[in-house]
Amino acid sequence: MGNRHKFTGKKVTEEILSDNRYLLLILMDAERAWSYAMQLKQEANTEPRKRFHLLSRLRKAVKHAEELERLCESNRVDAKTKLEAQAYMAYLTGMLRFEHQEWKAAMEAFNKCKTIYEKLANAFTEEQAVLYNQRVEEISPNIRYCAYNIGDQSAISELMQMRLRSGGTEGLLAEKLEALITQTRAKQAATMSEVEWRGRTVPVKIDKVRIFLLGLADNEAAIAQAENEETKERLFESLLSECRDAIQAVREDLKPDQKQREHSLENDSGKVSNIQYLHSYLTYIKLSTAIKRNESMAKSLQKALLQQQRSEEDGKRAPRPQDLIRLYDIILQNLVELTQLPGLEEDKNFQKEIGLKTLVYKAYRCFFIAQSYVLVKKWSEALVLYERVLKYAHEVQSGAGAYMNSLKELPDVQDLITQVNAEKYSLQAAAILDANDTHETESPSQVKDGKPLSERFETFCLDPSLVSKQVSLVHFPPGFQPIPCKPLFFDLALNHVAFPPLEDKVEQKAKSGLTGYIKGIFGFKS
Repeated sequence: MGNRHKFTGKKVTEEILSDNRYLLLILMDAERAWSYAMQLKQEANTEPRKRFHLLSRLRKAVKHAEELERLCESNRVDAKTKLEAQAYMAYLTGMLRFEHQEWKAAMEAFNKCKTIYEKLANAFTEEQAVLYNQRVEEISPNIRYCAYNIGDQSAISELMQMRLRSGGTEGLLAEKLEALITQTRAKQAATMSEVEWRGRTVPVKIDKVRIFLLGLADNEAAIAQAENEETKERLFESLLSECRDAIQAVREDLKPDQKQREHSLENDSGKVSNIQYLHSYLTYIKLSTAIKRNESMAKSLQKALLQQQRSEEDGKRAPRPQDLIRLYDIILQNLVELTQLPGLEEDKNFQKEIGLKTLVYKAYRCFFIAQSYVLVKKWSEALVLYERVLKYAHEVQSGAGAYMNSLKELPDVQDLITQVNAEKYSLQAAAILDANDTHETESPSQVKDGKPLSERFETFCLDPSLVSKQVSLVHFPPGFQPIPCKPLFFDLALNHVAFPPLEDKVEQKAKSGLTGYIKGIFGFKS
């Protein structure tokens, strides 16, 4: 199409709508423009000038969506596709108005889109309704945000609940909603000047700490109302991250105040300064939240241990008691850190409360250690650990008394005692059965003592290795054996033996005198 210098694309018209794939061409153009706009939105955080390009691409996406809606008005298109095209057009229009901060027009477009999707969800099967309802949930935060900017002050609470239930908003609204919630809490924090904890009132002068303390109740409520473990874990991580930021802000104020704190310790007889006590309070919140998170993970692992049906079906590793032991080790370490917080060393009620909590978690830790010993059939060790669990549990029950309110959130030790008593009887029965099985297994006809065949001809033994490639017939190479050395004889009596005379057997030489000597010189012999 076109000429050698310019390409002119063929437009999709109603006359050529013989195939539904023509509509996909227009849809892909709109999706390409929209996706590029989302990419530019991420890049605009560091390069603000790309925001102009972002708005241009959104306008391009709206233009393609208008063309798609116009084509879907043809009689060749069914009613469902027409409604979906209208909803798609309304959604992109709302996003463009949202970026232009035209809140009223954006809200009208989003409401139109939401209405169409709700009608479609009611008209079709449940499987199709899930997709439409999902789109409705994605649009609702945008509508509430527009309503808040128009003047509806009640919308902020709904937006915060939406964010907390989902563990964080994604998409176009994410940054704006985070900024809005922070701004709202900052306004509330302006009226917050102090906080009271364990009978002591401490002034709060750091804005980041004020904002965190104001949102603490909302975060805890959202965690309690979380629908599943994944959402709860995400909310715990978000709360811990905010708490660490607040502690860091307090720690920065503690550094230049070091000398002043040391002076106050001398004058107040060990009473810590207000900023140090606030640091202890935030650290207490962080450690308590970490304990609750690990306890929540432990409960989910306990449920998985009871079911024992996930290991082979979904390919995941089956949970083991060792996983729970690790979690309870971390909880006990957090409790030790709680007892060492500055300003609480002399608080006997606090120390007693932490001591009771430590006993509870020690009891559960011992219980799961015993369970791990049961798996490897170490019956004696498991029985001793079960007795230790009962000891810890009875100590908690005897020492609880006035601290029952603080122990309500902890696992019930009475249920643990009941479970341990049942496990002890099961353990004794399993130990007896295992002893009988061991006796039968270790009969002479089945025991293999590791000796080669040459050394056990007199004993019958079922040894499968005799028909294998690595049969043990003899020791090879053979071992060394001691043998006597070659004897050496020493003749010690030779010097004391008197030999018989042999003179008569020896030839006597004649005495020749001078003549014989001369003959000898000249070689004459007689």
